Amino acid sequence: MGLGIALLTVSDTRTLEDDHSGAALQLRLEAAGHHLVARTLVPDDRYCIRAAVSTWIADPVVRVVISSGGTGLTGRDGTPEAIAPLLDKTIEGFGELFRVLSFETIGTSSLQSRALAGVANGTVIFVLPGSLDAVETAWDRLICAQLDEHTKPCNLVQLLPRLRE
Repeated sequence: MGLGIALLTVSDTRTLEDDHSGAALQLRLEAAGHHLVARTLVPDDRYCIRAAVSTWIADPVVRVVISSGGTGLTGRDGTPEAIAPLLDKTIEGFGELFRVLSFETIGTSSLQSRALAGVANGTVIFVLPGSLDAVETAWDRLICAQLDEHTKPCNLVQLLPRLRE
């Protein structure tokens, strides 16, 4: 049984046509048996980001939101700050594991990643850097398995019915 997933790209320079990271995520989630509920692109503006994610976490069809981009350290990078106030709980291990895996390919530059994950209104949210390598690493090595009900000893899918308790 696939999950409804919404994809958000945060960028001041990309369009949906040249959003290779968003396209890679879409291909991967569909190949894993999930279905794309929505895919949009917003500028690096915390209120635009928050508005998009707020709409999705209020929609019962959307079980997972994945954003890419806006996680760096520059003045315009505000995705974590936009999404963190929406979270009911954070999944601390996600950012930690993502940085460990990123270290394998980008070395100490991985410390600049502000990837995070959490739960908001029963919806799982992943906040990823915008590079193609980052989204492939996150999906292939972390997210895909956690969105698979067969992953043992536990996975996020089995928790979904209980996230609003």
